[in-house]
Amino acid sequence: MTGSEAAPTRVDTSRPHPARVYDWWLGGKDNYPVDEELARRILAVDGTVLRGARANRRFMHRAVRTAAEAGTRQFLDIGTGIPTEPNLHQVAQGVAPRSRVVYADNDPIVLRHAQALLRGTAEGSTDYVHADVRDVDTLLGRAGESLDFSEPVALSLVALTHYLGDDPDADDVYGLLRRYVAALAPGSHLILSQVTPDLSPEVIEKAANQFRRSGTPFFPRTLAEFSRFFDGLELLGPGVIPVHGWRPEPEDVAAQAEGIVPVYAGVARKV
Repeated sequence: MTGSEAAPTRVDTSRPHPARVYDWWLGGKDNYPVDEELARRILAVDGTVLRGARANRRFMHRAVRTAAEAGTRQFLDIGTGIPTEPNLHQVAQGVAPRSRVVYADNDPIVLRHAQALLRGTAEGSTDYVHADVRDVDTLLGRAGESLDFSEPVALSLVALTHYLGDDPDADDVYGLLRRYVAALAPGSHLILSQVTPDLSPEVIEKAANQFRRSGTPFFPRTLAEFSRFFDGLELLGPGVIPVHGWRPEPEDVAAQAEGIVPVYAGVARKV
């Protein structure tokens, strides 16, 4: 399949973009000096960010595999970021080759990489839509060209919600999540991770200030605030927990020795 026909927007290299900052932390090359500058400033005040980026990727792999092994065959990944292998479709289609995957992001750099994202199995399908998470109707409409929302979908927003505020007159992150979950059929899964101040408050406040000074809003959330995203859903064990501890594999157990990662993670099922 081909990506969305939405016209690409011009890349703004005057301000950092979270996806490109994240790319730098993961060792990628698809970022600009402004992204690297912010990534380095945050790294200088928060030594957890590199292992946090890696831990988030591994959590995504485990969570997607869990959903696929439970029978889910459709996946919508919002805030995809710049491709890093193995990507979500490779994990899902590794379990079930007929899986259908749609990626969504608002960064023009990701749009340029859409063809790389679309290389899935012959039996399944992958697609990419260029849309902003705040534009729920547009994003779901385009995703619905590939996905059947009358059947279960695993919705993934990994390391995205901390860039969205609570204000009902602005981002309204809780309202956004309710709208996305409302569009999902029973049996669907919600996969989330989010930076928290609970585990390292002073460090996270310094990192948040670096984001905000760069013009990037940043909203770390407590355990209670993050858990609200799962209201009305059935949490899978072990519930909401620091990202390393969500159904850890040997690599995750070993990584815990490196130190804390101030990120919560959770997966829930719509009943």
